[in-house]
Amino acid sequence: MSQDYQIKVIVVDDSAFMRKSLSLMLESDPQIKVVATARDGFEAIEKIKMFKPDIVTLDVEMPRMDGLTALKIIMKECPVPVLMVSSLTIEGAEATLEALKLGAVDFIPKQLSYVSLDIVKIKDELIQKVKSIATSKYIRRKIYGSQTEIPKEIKFKQIAKRFELVAIGVSTGGPLALQEVLSKIPRDFPAGIVIAQHMPPNFTRLLAERLNSVSKIEVREAQTGDKVKPGLALIAQGGRNLIFENVFGEKIVKIVDKPNTLYKPSVDVMMESAAEVFGNRVLAVIMTGMGKDGLEGLKKVKEKGGYIIAQNEETCVVYGMPKAVVDIGLADSILPLEKIGEAIALM
Repeated sequence: MSQDYQIKVIVVDDSAFMRKSLSLMLESDPQIKVVATARDGFEAIEKIKMFKPDIVTLDVEMPRMDGLTALKIIMKECPVPVLMVSSLTIEGAEATLEALKLGAVDFIPKQLSYVSLDIVKIKDELIQKVKSIATSKYIRRKIYGSQTEIPKEIKFKQIAKRFELVAIGVSTGGPLALQEVLSKIPRDFPAGIVIAQHMPPNFTRLLAERLNSVSKIEVREAQTGDKVKPGLALIAQGGRNLIFENVFGEKIVKIVDKPNTLYKPSVDVMMESAAEVFGNRVLAVIMTGMGKDGLEGLKKVKEKGGYIIAQNEETCVVYGMPKAVVDIGLADSILPLEKIGEAIALM
């Protein structure tokens, strides 16, 4: 996609206020053009076929045809990257996770267009997501079946020892990536697993329940006092950070509100704490996601003698977080998504 190309977006929402707010935010970036808006699923499908956008923002609750129904038809008849606009209620979280399962790439919070002290940060995140997803090589291959260049370097350095903790950091594209990885982990896995997935409150408990249903190991949302133990994967609570403590010889997790990081849960905070408490017994995994959360924490993991796996560019929805790690040579292994679970299971 050339530098002077404008990313074409269609905004779908039954609220005129939301359509206007999202359009104004998006078009504040000169590289983005809102080519059409739609009030419901019927209009959305019609306008997607007419304007052939690069990406669509899609509300869930709409009259005549809701977002999930529209999404199924869009993916079948006129495939295009879709960014869901979600409320942060439990019902909104359930609908969003279902949308991700049906083919949506990611989501943005519904209240992003209302007056907020964080409006600049929220607008910036929306723009970054739209630009990252619209230019993603993985998304283009998956949705349009387009072929790109031969995959770049994939390397694998033998995992030579047993680890006490597997720490996974992930963001955009994470729910399906986690399902792929965790489904490969055997029931008798000898280490504990912790996951920082960028998500708001309400979302992570439902994500844990879904992952638990497709995994051989137990997966649940982390609570303060949970022990790190073999065969258990703990997902950091949305909107809060996860750290570790050594209590009477046992490693436990603690859910905290500080520090006030850009993303909560923060991959950096979790990885730094893991390095301090577990030393060289950490196997760290950094996967698909926007930005570079995790980079500083993984520097600590490396300093302590831990092992780092990074997801390769060709299988990332957004090649941001792994790229930051690969670019400075921190990764011991660079692997496609489908090989990460197998590599972890080798330990």
